[in-house]
Amino acid sequence: MFGYTINADRVEARINQLAQIGKISETGVCRLALSKEDREAVLLVKSWMEEAGLAARIDAFGNLIGRMEGVHHDAPALMLGSHVDTQPYAGRFDGIIGVVGAIETVQTMKEQGVVPAIPVEVAAFCDEEGCRFNKGLFGVRGLLGKLEEGELERTDKNGVTRRQALLEFGGDPERFKQSEYKPGQVGTFLELHIEQGPVLESLEQGVGLVTGISGPIWWTVDMYGFAGHAGSVPMPMRKDALVGAAKVIAGLNALASSEPGAPTVGTVGTLQVFPDSRNIIPEHVSFSVDLRDIDLERRNRREAALRELIDSTAREHGLTYEIREDTVSDPRYCAKRVKDTIRAAAGEMGLALPELMSGPFHDSLTMSYYCDYGMIFVRCKDGISHNPKEFSTKEDIAAGTELLYRTAFRLCTASPQVEGAAQA
Repeated sequence: MFGYTINADRVEARINQLAQIGKISETGVCRLALSKEDREAVLLVKSWMEEAGLAARIDAFGNLIGRMEGVHHDAPALMLGSHVDTQPYAGRFDGIIGVVGAIETVQTMKEQGVVPAIPVEVAAFCDEEGCRFNKGLFGVRGLLGKLEEGELERTDKNGVTRRQALLEFGGDPERFKQSEYKPGQVGTFLELHIEQGPVLESLEQGVGLVTGISGPIWWTVDMYGFAGHAGSVPMPMRKDALVGAAKVIAGLNALASSEPGAPTVGTVGTLQVFPDSRNIIPEHVSFSVDLRDIDLERRNRREAALRELIDSTAREHGLTYEIREDTVSDPRYCAKRVKDTIRAAAGEMGLALPELMSGPFHDSLTMSYYCDYGMIFVRCKDGISHNPKEFSTKEDIAAGTELLYRTAFRLCTASPQVEGAAQA
C-alpha cells in the first residue's frame, strides 16, 4: 500500500463544498455554464487556487486559469484541469475532480517545497458540457482561437444569448484576441476525470489510463411536414414530421448497435414537437443526434448511413429536413510520452493501471489539437454519470489525484534535488 503525498481529506472537503452550489437534491447539482451558480463556483475555485499559491484570473471567455511560475518561465507550461459547469441533472464529480485534483497537485508541490522547472497552470474551462447553448467546449476552444461564427448568438431555452450570459458572467467578447493562447504556450495538458462508464468497475480497479477519446458528431435535425386535424386527415395523406423523426431515431439506435462489440454509440437526447397538441398532426420536429466512435472510418460509415436514412425517410413521408452540424471532431489519441509518464508514476505507486478509451469528450479533446495530452480516469459506481447518482469513492479519487500529482511532478521537473519531495 502506497502512502499519499496529497491531502485526501482536503480534496473530499472541496468536492463536497462545491456540490452545495447549485444543489438540487441530496446528491444532485445543476450548475449551468455562465449562470449565477457557475460564477459562484468559479469564484470559490479561484480562492482555492490563490490559497495554493497560484496567480489566478478569469479570462474573456469565462475560463478560470491559475499559474505557478517555473524556473524557466518562458518555457511551454504544463496545464492541468477540467471544468466545474454541470448538466441540468448532474452529480458532484464530473469535471470537478479534475479541477480540485489539479489544485491539490499544485498545492502539494508548494507544501513539499517543489519549484517546477517549467510553469504549471490549472484551468477550469468555461462551458465544457454544452447543454445550455447546445455546443460544448466553449472556453477551451476560445482559448485556442477555435470558436465558430455565430456562437455568441446561440440561445438557451429561455432565449438568453451566449453573448448576454458571458457579459453578465464577467467575460468580454471584445477581449477575445487578448485571451487567446499563442502556439507553444502550453506543451502538455493533463486531465483527471471520472470514467463515466462501467469498465474500471468491471475490472475492480480504481484508476485507469486513457488511450484516446472518441470522435463526437453532434447534429440538430429538423424535419418538416404539414399540420392537420388528427381526426380528419386520412393516414395515407399525412405528412407527419414526428413519424419521420421516430423512424430516424430508431434507425440511429440500430446503426449504432449493428456491429457487436464495437464502441459505436448513438443517442437522441432532446426532441421538440410543434405545434405540440394531441389532436394536431406534428408539422415540425427538431431533435439532437449524438454519434461517437473511436474508429473514424467506422464512424464515417455510420454517419453516411444515417444521412441516407434521414433522406429516404423524408421522401417516404413527404417531408423536408435540415441537418445542422453543431460539433464534429475526429477521434484523438493520447501522446505516448504522457502515457509513459503516467505508467511510470503508477508503477511507483504499485498501481495496476488498466488502459481504456473514452467515449465522452472532454476539454482534452480540444487541447489535443494544440499540444500533447493525457488523461487519468477514476472509477465511478455502476458507470453512472450525468445523474445525481454519480459517485466515486474518496479512496479512488485520492488515488487518481496522487497519480496526477506524481505524473505532473515528473512532467514539470526532472531535477534530482526535488524528486525526493514526491516520495515524502
